[in-house]
Amino acid sequence: MIDQLEWLEKIPAVALPVVFFLLLLLGEQLAPLRRKTRARLPRWGVNLLLSLLVFLAGALLLKPVAAALTVMAAREETGVLGWLDLSPVAAGVLGFLLMDLTFYWWHRINHRLPVLWRLHSVHHLDPDLDITTSFRFHAGEIILSIGFRVAQVLALGITPAVYAAYELIFTLCTIFHHSNLRLPLWLERPLNFLIVTPRMHGVHHSAWKNETDSNYSVIFRAWDTLHRTIRLNVPQGELEIGVPGYNRPEDNGPLQLLVMPLRTQREYWESGGAPRFSREFPAVGGPNRMAD
Repeated sequence: MIDQLEWLEKIPAVALPVVFFLLLLLGEQLAPLRRKTRARLPRWGVNLLLSLLVFLAGALLLKPVAAALTVMAAREETGVLGWLDLSPVAAGVLGFLLMDLTFYWWHRINHRLPVLWRLHSVHHLDPDLDITTSFRFHAGEIILSIGFRVAQVLALGITPAVYAAYELIFTLCTIFHHSNLRLPLWLERPLNFLIVTPRMHGVHHSAWKNETDSNYSVIFRAWDTLHRTIRLNVPQGELEIGVPGYNRPEDNGPLQLLVMPLRTQREYWESGGAPRFSREFPAVGGPNRMAD
């Protein structure tokens, strides 16, 4: 088990940078899904700076807490998985699925509670969506999420191996579905029956509130289907990325983004007096059929 865990923990150091830069430098440049609206390099600089703060908060605070809790959960056999008499494989699969389901709930809560949305909106304020948006969060959101991780690990009884496997797949999927990669529809549609894809997650970053309030899943699309929060029929050519109340160039400077949650908030879903709360598109081929 120790060797398996060490192997799982070493994979991200190699796999994640390779996947990140392949998508950033090759996939997104050769087959972009959406056209850029802002200069690429300044935006990348802001996103990478915020991502660095996120990784520091994760490494110094979140990771040690999660590591200690998962060891305790495995030793004491706490939570749902500790109470069930399951084989190690069955417990691992169920634990993985339950981690993804509970993260879906946590993501929705971040959109619903104003105090959490102040921080989470920093992720959505990005006026373009590509792979550099993947970890562009406010560090305060990562710190607050420690409480969620404590409850998640203890309530479910997540072991170190399950936690490490989930974090690896979670991160790879986050990189993938934030990317500005145009996959052919004949490939993306069947792929999206199982996992979240770039077109699906792009709708979640829409500048229209009813579209942002959809597609919360991270790995498995099934949670949006089951909770009836899935929306796929938004044409990518009609998709405007960002939060309209914060779409001025100066709103996306690094210092502005760090202090924005502490300031009086503007009306998020209005731009120039025009509300952006809801719009609908024809459900061609069915309400949940992915549009190009």
